[in-house]
Amino acid sequence: MSKALPVMFQGTHSDAGKSAIVTAFCRIFYQDGFKTVPFKSQNMALNSYITVDGKEIGRAQGVQAEAAGIMATTYMNPILIKPTRDNESQIVVHGKPYKNMKATSYRSEFFETGLQLIQESLSVLSHSYERIVIEGAGSPAEVNLNDREMVNMRIARMANAPVVLIGDIEKGGVFASLVGTLQLLEPQDRDRVIGVIINKFRGDMSLLEPGLKWFEAYTGKPVLGVVPYLHHLNIDAEDSVILHQYTALRNTDKELDIAVIQYPKISNFTDIDPFFVESDCDVRFVTRADQLGEPDLIILPGSKNTIEDFLFMQESGIADKVVSLYNRRKSLIFGICGGYQMLGQHIHDPFAVESPELYTKGLGLLPLSTTITQEKTTVLSEGTLKLFNKDISVTGYEIHMGESEIHDMFEALIQTKNGKEGCKSPDEQVIGTYFHGIFHNDAFRELLLNRIREKKGLSPIYDRVSFNRLREEAFDRLAEHVRNHVQIDVIEQKMAEFQRRGIEVQ
Repeated sequence: MSKALPVMFQGTHSDAGKSAIVTAFCRIFYQDGFKTVPFKSQNMALNSYITVDGKEIGRAQGVQAEAAGIMATTYMNPILIKPTRDNESQIVVHGKPYKNMKATSYRSEFFETGLQLIQESLSVLSHSYERIVIEGAGSPAEVNLNDREMVNMRIARMANAPVVLIGDIEKGGVFASLVGTLQLLEPQDRDRVIGVIINKFRGDMSLLEPGLKWFEAYTGKPVLGVVPYLHHLNIDAEDSVILHQYTALRNTDKELDIAVIQYPKISNFTDIDPFFVESDCDVRFVTRADQLGEPDLIILPGSKNTIEDFLFMQESGIADKVVSLYNRRKSLIFGICGGYQMLGQHIHDPFAVESPELYTKGLGLLPLSTTITQEKTTVLSEGTLKLFNKDISVTGYEIHMGESEIHDMFEALIQTKNGKEGCKSPDEQVIGTYFHGIFHNDAFRELLLNRIREKKGLSPIYDRVSFNRLREEAFDRLAEHVRNHVQIDVIEQKMAEFQRRGIEVQ
């Protein structure tokens, strides 16, 4: 008999808000004194999270673990899929690269192995926790894929979990998508759905009430909650499907202009999240040279396919514009991971690990060359950052399949206990590091922004907001919001009922 009570949240489509609702329930159960764990059997995302033992999982599950007050492990996301190019992805199993596979091969060759990994992970979690909050992916009504799906109803059956279906009203057609999804489910799976949540509601509730009554009468499924849209929630995003939402956070009246290069395989773009809470920063994503302008700070973020993303920068004209801005000392340029590699002289991929493109010149702004290797580095890191005549302790995490060699004498950006990390130009206007999460270090972020302010003749701003404190406040805010609009007691009652049924069947 398993110890944990599971519940599963599925959506009518991607970006329905599953990750946020799961995060809320992780914090709610944690607040109520239950030892709680998130779970997603298979996650497709380029935003990843490094566990304390140096393994890689989906970022959403790492954040959900934080909301539950526990350390993340690979049991929470045993299979991570990281797209490398059209129809091919890197498969990460229990935090380590397994192999690159095409979609058809993954379905035909990996299915049984995947199910075993998932079953083993669920077994470990079910005997170690009191609540398991499970997240689905996409839609459970993908009839063309359901014969071999490993993330929705098959997992609900495996865990004997009741399912709450989430619909996103912001995109329109929420009743059609909820009804259509229910009707496309097999009868046994439809019976497993205990109700629905309508998410991201804006407007007059009285106008929605007739639709809610119609839906319950037509489907026989209760509406367990209508969750209003929650603005300015400082919780990491799942993946680039939501990048368009970042534009809603812009404020062009702010004093500092930060441009982030948005290449096709951008990864771990949550590195720039702390800038959105700064009172003086306007952050924008750039995909064309004519959008770049003359920003105060240009950020080259991580990339899952560094060479091809750099070729995108060349073809779009962004690469030449970045070099020109540096030569005219118009912008401070900061590269992270793949962006750091692009700042160098050359990038080699001799084994075609990331791409069939084996070589490219870089921007040539830092004296380094990078070779893409077959072994991935995944590690939590810390050290002392030396910049602008200051020494600051910083932490971060590394995820890269490349090693960078510095050719000339240079001063490292970060001194770690194992050596030197990162690189900077002599004038400290070009900076590169493998440290993801570098901007989450409040003292460093303050130093960087005040340096830019000084260059613009602006007064410094001290005692800036603590981003980590804001994250904790965001978890509590999200939990309270969901408590106020969802029938938590009904969901918990159904969780207990499903467990009793499972025991009776056994």
